[in-house]
Amino acid sequence: MSHLHPAAATGFSAGADTYAKGRPDYPAALAGWLRETLRLGPGRAVADLGAGTGKFTGLLAATGADVTAIEPVDAMRATLAASLPGVTARAGAAEAIPLTDASLDALVCAQAFHWFATPAALAEIRRVLKVGGRFGLVWNVRDEGTPWVRELTAIMNAHEGDAPRYHTGAWRRPFPAAGFGPLHEESFPHGHRGTPGQVILDRTLSVSFIAALPESERATVAGSVRALIDRTPELAGRAEVTFPYRTHVYWCERQA
Repeated sequence: MSHLHPAAATGFSAGADTYAKGRPDYPAALAGWLRETLRLGPGRAVADLGAGTGKFTGLLAATGADVTAIEPVDAMRATLAASLPGVTARAGAAEAIPLTDASLDALVCAQAFHWFATPAALAEIRRVLKVGGRFGLVWNVRDEGTPWVRELTAIMNAHEGDAPRYHTGAWRRPFPAAGFGPLHEESFPHGHRGTPGQVILDRTLSVSFIAALPESERATVAGSVRALIDRTPELAGRAEVTFPYRTHVYWCERQA
């Protein structure tokens, strides 16, 4: 993230407020995963790399661990700092993490690793982790088993260009990574409940490469999403809807 992709630099700066409103939180099952698998709790140190507006950072803080949030986009980091005053928020990049060697028991990337999935970033993550420390990855992924979700994905994907995305699987290429054990995987069902405007429209407009579009093109995307909501019986006219997701988690351990 020392050289931010233009979609991230522009989209996340412009869309920090929409990101905070439109992105889902995380399933309750992740609290147990953080405690038991990543072994977080009081007396442990963890970093949230690519922390954004702090959607995931609050879960880390709830474990009682000492949390440092690292986020390169000023607007997103400011939103995080305002909402989580007990967390240390620092500017930084995946290839230049502002922490000392072997200072962390765990490091987590939520919704972010696809932006910097390189051997250089993994070497830097390895540097700041203690031997035996754990590196976790988390993504909320739209459940494409629902027809209207597939339609929404098609609206989004028409604008993705060369922006890195989780769904391409390109983030897996650096694994297995030097100095780390095998990558373990698990997933949990999840749903984001709220008004259609929040969980569908704001969610769409929070996507980096859509937030980075010219205003007229963003308006066209918004119109397409509203039309999808209006023609879908389980969405139209509803005060609340549930956007279905699966939350995919991965981890590996720093080796000697």
